[in-house]
Amino acid sequence: MHFNVEKHVKACEDNQHAFVPLAFDTFGSLVPEAVRFLSRVQRAVHNNFSTPQRRGFVFSRIGFSIQKGMAAQFVARLPVILM
Repeated sequence: MHFNVEKHVKACEDNQHAFVPLAFDTFGSLVPEAVRFLSRVQRAVHNNFSTPQRRGFVFSRIGFSIQKGMAAQFVARLPVILM
């Protein structure tokens, strides 16, 4: 396990929380463990907020966050002349 993951797992366990890393590739595809975890979160959100627009809330928010982060990384790598 990578040092940063171990550090966060320990900190969460010390506070009686679970740490679930959400790994994804540069195109935004989530690893299967993250999909399973987010599906559970989505079901909990849907059970607490039963309106139809809440059904895809978790995955749409995660997708937006991934896109925003990737865009920031791309912009940071642009040559100064293009900015």
